[in-house]
Amino acid sequence: MQSQARSISVRRGDVVGFMRLMWLAFAGMLLVLAQSVAAQARGESLAPLADKISPAVVNITTSTLIEGQTGPQGIVPEGSPFEDFFREFQDRNGDEDNRPRRSNSLGSGFVISEDGFIVTNNHVIAEADEILVEFFPGDGQPKKELPAKVIGTDEKTDIALLKVEATGPLKYVKFGDSDIARVGDWVIAMGNPLGQGFSVSAGIVSARNRALSGSYDDYIQTDAAINRGNSGGPLFNMDGEVIGVNTAILSPNGGSIGIGFSMASNVVVKVVDQLREFGETRRGWLGVRIQDVTEDMAEAMGLDKPGGALISDVPEGPAKEAGLLAGDVILSFDGVEVDDTRGLVRQVGETTVGKSVRVVVHRDGSTQTVLVTLGRREDAERAESEEGEAEEAPVEENADILGLTISPVTEALRADLGLEPDTEGLVVTEVDEASEAYAKGLRAGDLITEAGQQKVTAISDLEDRMEEARTAGRKSLLLLVRRGGDPRFVALSLEE
Repeated sequence: MQSQARSISVRRGDVVGFMRLMWLAFAGMLLVLAQSVAAQARGESLAPLADKISPAVVNITTSTLIEGQTGPQGIVPEGSPFEDFFREFQDRNGDEDNRPRRSNSLGSGFVISEDGFIVTNNHVIAEADEILVEFFPGDGQPKKELPAKVIGTDEKTDIALLKVEATGPLKYVKFGDSDIARVGDWVIAMGNPLGQGFSVSAGIVSARNRALSGSYDDYIQTDAAINRGNSGGPLFNMDGEVIGVNTAILSPNGGSIGIGFSMASNVVVKVVDQLREFGETRRGWLGVRIQDVTEDMAEAMGLDKPGGALISDVPEGPAKEAGLLAGDVILSFDGVEVDDTRGLVRQVGETTVGKSVRVVVHRDGSTQTVLVTLGRREDAERAESEEGEAEEAPVEENADILGLTISPVTEALRADLGLEPDTEGLVVTEVDEASEAYAKGLRAGDLITEAGQQKVTAISDLEDRMEEARTAGRKSLLLLVRRGGDPRFVALSLEE
């Protein structure tokens, strides 16, 4: 028995030793792996890439003539004992103050073709009388400046296309596919920050698909240092391709805090191509007013889930000619599913003017396909700018429903609100501030023209639509509300 016990003890010792040996080997592998990761984290130098692409990055200087300003006026009241003193001061300095002067500003840009086309921000060259492009010296070459002319601009994406005439081919960079840039990818920003001259900064893609203020916004957010003067400069990926145009920063003090925005290259390319061909943009136009579909709206319309773009109005234009109606929910446009209004606006704008596209809509509980031939948005906007807007005015009370005090449209109300002679509906004269209607933005002066996607001209019509919705088991009622001529849908709860 003793020998058997010793034998077992020895075997157990072998196992323990073997396990220790394996652990030491594993620890060694971890150490080697950690060293490898650390080496990769340090990364290779970005200098070769910077050397390759920097000759295509330029400084842009603009000059604008500003009318002279008058001296101080109205500082002291007439008859004041100081009046003569200030008059003498104005006479002595008036000529100098009234003299026109030049204001200069700085920005960045980049060359996209060997024959001298340059991309920058529209705000860099807006209202400039003179534009000078400075090329960064390289290989011992002296600094070179060339005058530039504006080929075209686009305020919506803040992009401008310039052209310089050079004696020989220029070095240029190519656009990359911004859609494949991932959060965490390395990027390089180049430009002329704070007027200090050529500068390179590195960082990562911090976020994608940022929207700041415009309908066509698609910004890449980055922590690569971007400051004033970087505007219009390129954001490069590690292949040396431009995936963004540095446009804006988010900062409480005007300097970089690591939140910069670059307009995505896949937006910029389409704009640049149109500016290069036409000298202006030519965006597709569907001709509808739309809003996002919320959960309560989806429930009120019998949709399975929120999504798509709800048509709130169909003015004269391509959509009306094709038969689209207010209350339709656009589910698909030209074969692409519509997630929300922002996505639809961008897709329509990027579609060729005059193209016939299939639009799939949800209408009356089923789907329908409508063929629409797109117009041009710029033409529609020019026409809209010439139209006036109706003014709001208070009207008289009549009945209280859903937290609203409403009244049918009368001749007196038409006159007070500046409505068209054939306008029909229910006018909101008061809104209970504790109601859901108030929380969802309804206000006195709003005009309700539809309920449950049917016209309402009397209070009894609204009551009937409410009863129909309750009978159908719906918890909310969809209202079409107009304010100053602009329509939108609002879903209000029917629960007592």
